[in-house]
This record gives sequence, structure tokens and C-alpha cells, in this order.
Amino acid sequence: MKKNLSIKKVLIANRGEIALRVIRACKQLGISTVAVYSTADEKSLHVKLADEAVCIGPPQSKLSYLNIQSILSAADITGADAIHPGYGFLSENAEFARLCRECNITFIGPTPENIVAMGEKTRARKIAKEAGVPLLAGTLDPVSGVEGAVEAAEKIGYPVILKAAAGGGGRGIHIVRNSKQIRENFGRMTAEAGAAFGNPAMYVEKFCENPRHVEIQVLCDKYGQRLFLGERDCTIQRRHQKLIEEAPSPVVTPELRNRMGRAAIALCEAVKYESVGTVEFLVDRNRNFFFMEMNTRIQVEHPVTEMVTGVDLIQQQIMVAAGMKLTLKQSDIQIASHAIECRINAEDPVTFAPSPGLITALHVPGGYGVRNDSFVYDQYRVVPFYDSMIGKLIVHAEDREAAILKMRQALDEYIVEGIKTNIPLHKKVLAAKAFSAAEYDTHFLEEFLSKSE
Repeated sequence: MKKNLSIKKVLIANRGEIALRVIRACKQLGISTVAVYSTADEKSLHVKLADEAVCIGPPQSKLSYLNIQSILSAADITGADAIHPGYGFLSENAEFARLCRECNITFIGPTPENIVAMGEKTRARKIAKEAGVPLLAGTLDPVSGVEGAVEAAEKIGYPVILKAAAGGGGRGIHIVRNSKQIRENFGRMTAEAGAAFGNPAMYVEKFCENPRHVEIQVLCDKYGQRLFLGERDCTIQRRHQKLIEEAPSPVVTPELRNRMGRAAIALCEAVKYESVGTVEFLVDRNRNFFFMEMNTRIQVEHPVTEMVTGVDLIQQQIMVAAGMKLTLKQSDIQIASHAIECRINAEDPVTFAPSPGLITALHVPGGYGVRNDSFVYDQYRVVPFYDSMIGKLIVHAEDREAAILKMRQALDEYIVEGIKTNIPLHKKVLAAKAFSAAEYDTHFLEEFLSKSE
């Protein structure tokens, strides 16, 4: 599909599988691509497949993939008129988006104003409340010190969660069950938040017992057309890091999907959102849902939505950034199949310690309805400097039972030698009765692992 777009050359300010994903989408739209890479990634596949490649620094992220000056310089010398940030790194950096705008470079993502509005969690909660989106009880402003946190927690009722106001990606979250835990750990929590996010502020929120993590994919253009593309269930996670995602959620009814989707759209309308994004919710046992946060970027798990809707989210994201109107309507979004994604990480499946090194043999699964988004190859050396994810295995089938069977078969075919991966863990989870019955919550994996020891 080749479009007559205003964007002619895209620099991908990222690495790994998402960089490859964007390169492929661009080529299908007739757009030239520029890869950037650190010296550690010189032999990475995205460097080989892009039309041009520019080294932007040494392995350390802050000197390469987080180096705004180097990335903008690379765009300038290659004549790139747009930048796609992928996910992670600079994807939700409002200053980066603003500088792209000042340099007349199209930022393929939401506006800087969108990112600011949703990036600070207490501000996002205020906007959500005003938009009528359901919230858990909690503070709408950061707490003023440890005693302010204790006072708020006691008013809300334990257990509560102390969250970093500038946090995200499952980080900066602390469950506390009494005032002693707050007083003993508040200083450490704020110090960690300051170091990780550049902002030590914390807020307090009621802890939702035994929830599921369900998120709504949104797609919005610059002309007020806003769609939701169903939900993804991301409940299987470890330490707030997602491991397995699926679409649709096995606990979401059509009626609940519509209500959650409409809530997500109300939030988007409140900030005049543009681009793709994800509104994340907790869903309790009674199918009540509560706003957590909005991620103003493409998500790691976007392929499962693509598989069940038939919508290429990266291409749509690029076309929206180029100023095109959405041709899709809400009625076009029909979900009558099932997709599951397993994140394949280079790590010990028991200790979860990273496992960088040389891949000495590789066989990836295939067949109808099997998709492997990865950047590694036989004899590729996995470097120790970045996230341990080396790929995403996605399957698509007519229903959830068939998708589970297909994923189990695909995992059996997946061979990676020379390093350790979490494929054995995925096999155990997919074989668990609780997973097949969809009877689990966000604490499932820790409990499952403790029973397996």
C-alpha cells in the first residue's frame, strides 16, 4: 500500500524489534527510512534493513538512544522530515516532541501537550475525573511529605498504593498496608522516583485487590475523529512488567468493552488527543473498571490488536502524523477472533537474570496465524546494555482455546541456543489450568511460580 504522503523520510529513534516494525511499515507506504544505532548495535538487523544508518553514540542509552541532540543531528544530515520514537526511550518525552516541532520535523506520535497532560499521573487523574472516567479513590495532587502520605492513606483506607507521579511502565509502584510501612519506606520511594523519573513526587491510590489489567487501544486523527479498537488483557505480569498479552480479554463482555471504550474516548476528547495511544484500566471481580494511566505511544503489545482488527496501527500512526484523515469508522472495528502474544526475553526462566551472549542456533516457529516480531538472527550477539526482550511471538486463531493450542505448538517449535530465554516459563503458563480457564489476576505469576518451586 503506497500513499502519497507528505512524509518522505522517517528516522526511527529506537532499536530492536520496534525499529524493524517501523521500517517495514514505512517501506509499505513508500517512505524512506533512517536507522540510528549505538556502537553496541552496529550489527543489529534494523541497521541492515533501513535505507540509511547513522551511529549516534556509545552503548549507554543516555549517550545514544536518549541523546536528543545526536538524534536531531542525524535527522538533519540525512534529510529526514519525520521521526518515529517507537516505545520506551524518548517516545513519551514532551521536550523531544517539542524540539522536533521547532525543527520542522514531524514527530510521529501525539503532541507535546498531549504527552504533558497524560505524563504526570496526578494531572492525568484530574483530567480523567473531569471527563467522567471511573477512578479508584486517591489523591488528585502529590502528597506533601511522609505525614501527608499517611494522612491520605488513612482517609482512603488500607491497603493503598504509593505511586510516582511521573512514573510509568510499571515502575514507581509500592503497595503498603499500614502507616509503619509508609514511614519506613517513604524516603526510599521518593529517592527512587527522583532517580528514575526526575521527579520525586508521590501520590496515594486505593489498592484494588485481585484485579485484571485491561487496556483500550485508541486511534485519533487531527480532525476530531477518535476510535477505540477493542481491549487487550495484560494481566499476566511479573513485578508490573507484562509477559503475556491477549485480545480480546476473556472477561470483557461486549457491553463492558463499549463502556470502557467510550471512557477512553472521553479522555482523548478532553485533551484533543492525536495519534495512537493506550488507556489502561484495572478491572475488579465485579467487572468495575478504574483508570490507571494513559500511554501516549505505541505499545509493545500492539500486534494482538492488529491481528484481531486487521488494522495496521503503525501505518495508521504514520498517516495520522502526515495529516491524513482516518478513513476507518467505529463500526468498522469488529472483533470475532483471538490473538495472544508472548514476550520472548533473553533471561533465565527461573531466576530472571539477563542472559546476553551469542545465539548459536535459532529456529523460529511459523505456519498459518503465527507471527514473530524479532530482531535477532543466528550468530547474533545479544548485548547486555538494554531491555532483555529479543522478540514477540504472536498467534491468531478463531477463538481463545484455538489460540492457546496454537501458541503452545509455536513455543514448542521455538529454538534459541547459546543463551537462556523465558520460553520454558511461557510453556508452563500456557499449560496451566488457571490460564486456560481465564481464572487469574495480576498476582497470578508470583503465586504460580511459588507453587512450582
